[in-house]
Amino acid sequence: MSNAIRIHKVGGADVLQWEEVEVGEPGPTEVRIRQEAAGLNFIDVYHRTGLYKQALPLTPGVEGAGVVDAVGSEVKNVKVGDRVAYAGPLGGYAEERLIEADRVVKLPKNVSTEQAAGMMLQGMTAQMLLRSVFPVAKGDTILVHAAAGGVGLIMCQWAKALGATVIGTVGSEEKAKLASEHGCDHVILYKRQDFLAEVKRITDGEKLPVVYDSVGRDTFNKSLDCLKLRGLMVSFGNSSGPPPPMPPIVLGQKGSLYLTRPTLFHYIATRQQLEQSAKELFEIVGSGKVKVEVKQRFALKDAAEAHRALEGRKTTGSTILTI
Repeated sequence: MSNAIRIHKVGGADVLQWEEVEVGEPGPTEVRIRQEAAGLNFIDVYHRTGLYKQALPLTPGVEGAGVVDAVGSEVKNVKVGDRVAYAGPLGGYAEERLIEADRVVKLPKNVSTEQAAGMMLQGMTAQMLLRSVFPVAKGDTILVHAAAGGVGLIMCQWAKALGATVIGTVGSEEKAKLASEHGCDHVILYKRQDFLAEVKRITDGEKLPVVYDSVGRDTFNKSLDCLKLRGLMVSFGNSSGPPPPMPPIVLGQKGSLYLTRPTLFHYIATRQQLEQSAKELFEIVGSGKVKVEVKQRFALKDAAEAHRALEGRKTTGSTILTI
């Protein structure tokens, strides 16, 4: 028997329960991973609260890394003893887990399992946002909300490496310093400054081709106003709550804008897409152009405490649950 965090009803952080579970042997196309760490992400909060509905009971967590300790009879891409990571099916908050073999990737030698656990979902999300949703090019100026968060810090560095000018919003002086150290050219303290006015000032009134918004309700409407004609609004999170309802005609009135709500799992749906995304992530991290640092560690059994810190905006960068 091993242990995992289980949710039997949606609600606050206290619904996260530490329980003994039976993992069992892998099916023909599965592997069993002895996990060393699991990643903490806002999507875990959405699953816990029921914003993203899932069948109950469930083990949350969509990101982790560890060592393969059993493989199914049809598995060819990994073997027992391989270090692997994933960003995908629920079940990450566990000492051991079963997962389809085609959803895991082998880790290169220069990426630790802890580092991988804290970067797979966030890093591949950054890859999706910067390379697929809107292919950022040299000379572009972009806005990244929550620039000191896990995805934000990776995006700032990666966009800088692509030759973009990065504007980021943060909530404190400490987070402003962190964002600046990770490639953010212009940091806006959104509690003190009007980020729309700052964007207009920085761009000399030209505004932006794209805004990346993981905050939601508190930033959505002003983010639309930061866009130039036919600009793209990328809404990929709701840390402050869901954005307000908006009639499609508003997009036309504000400049024939585009709006998208991408989900990573639709961009890594095939094995080829997953491998390409992970390959680009490992390459950019391996080059040193993007540094992924685990900023907070909590024991897996203390997942509720980790959730409270995340929701209280007390975390920066990557956070992992250690096992």
